[in-house]
Amino acid sequence: MEGRIHSVETSGMVDGPGIRYVIFTQGCLLRCQYCHNPDSWDLGGGEMRSVASLIEDIKKYTPYMKHSNGGVTVSGGEPLLQLDFLIELFKECKKIGIHTTIDSSGGCYSNSESFQEKFTELLANTNLFLVDLKHIDDDKHRKLTGVSNTHILEFAKKLSDENVPVWIRHVLVPGISDDENDLTNLSTFISTLNNVEKVEILPYHKMGIYKWNELGITYPLEGVESPTEAQVDRAKKLLNIQQ
Repeated sequence: MEGRIHSVETSGMVDGPGIRYVIFTQGCLLRCQYCHNPDSWDLGGGEMRSVASLIEDIKKYTPYMKHSNGGVTVSGGEPLLQLDFLIELFKECKKIGIHTTIDSSGGCYSNSESFQEKFTELLANTNLFLVDLKHIDDDKHRKLTGVSNTHILEFAKKLSDENVPVWIRHVLVPGISDDENDLTNLSTFISTLNNVEKVEILPYHKMGIYKWNELGITYPLEGVESPTEAQVDRAKKLLNIQQ
């Protein structure tokens, strides 16, 4: 089994607990205005990597992962576009006692029978989901990402129904995703989920702009600055995040 891979980071510290081996998959259906990996959008890009080759590399780092209670995180792009690959990869990780995490926007989540059958098998082999909730308002979500958030909220509810542990993440962009009412409504939605271990604010940054320039794509948030510490603290209070 092979997966289409954008890149690999062998000592990630921000994509789940402990030290993580992070696999960034290739391909995404969203077009987030602040995306720092626009080169991962193309469904036909990246390189094909076998599960066996990745597991062989992962084994080199297992002492660090196990000592720090870390593991393997698959991010993107959008990992859920490659369910068969994820299932096989995580089954192999389980065989060697490695904690498994998926970082997903849920952008390709579907209620179709074929998707749900594979998704159920994936859940049985996944310890944690990092769920990126971009915006609670559907119209604003469409403007920010190019797609509706209806199926994404269904994705979050499904994980709650199945009692799969999640960390909720929200990128805070001044003037776009920091409205008081929107954050209050997001907090209300999160409170309906019974599986949330942590809620995180990810302050918007501009470190990926150079990739947009290299790809010849107009960066839509030109002139938008990163949130101040006070703006981040305000958002944390509205989302009931303990300081």
